Amino acid sequence: MDHPEVLLIGGRAGVGKTTVAWEVSARLREAGAAHAVVDGDFMGAVHPAPEDDPHRSLITERNLTAVWANYAALGLRRLVYTNTVSVLAGSAPMFERAMGPGVRCVRVLLIASDATAAQRLTGRETGSELEHELRNSARKARMLDEHAPADTVRVATDGRTVVDIAREVVDLTGWG
Repeated sequence: MDHPEVLLIGGRAGVGKTTVAWEVSARLREAGAAHAVVDGDFMGAVHPAPEDDPHRSLITERNLTAVWANYAALGLRRLVYTNTVSVLAGSAPMFERAMGPGVRCVRVLLIASDATAAQRLTGRETGSELEHELRNSARKARMLDEHAPADTVRVATDGRTVVDIAREVVDLTGWG
């Protein structure tokens, strides 16, 4: 493999991005496939947002570039990356700059019904963010469905185990 590869796992809040990413990692470890996992939400988790970076995209890219440089120095060429909007075409240039030209992006959009997402969020969010997450989840699902590039594979999560979902996602990458 000459160029790095990134598995982009996107989707609305409550769809299971992080849970699926960790199960993907478990399957890749089982297969002996070297990789790293990054939750993109943490790459821009700074408050307040920098004055010149209100959407935190610049700090996210700087942090991803630094983290990937460390992983690449270890010889890693594969990254599992989660973030709500990571599958959108506008994110691709960030991965080119952070990981190098020619990076292969595998886009997976996890999808779930409003009821499933609400159930998961209610079980997960125990603090003051629940109402915000519930309001925005359906809006983000519609936006992602409308704007995800044609090469994005949609993977349904309703009524499925995380093991089954991760198996499908790993199969899409060809890494395992």
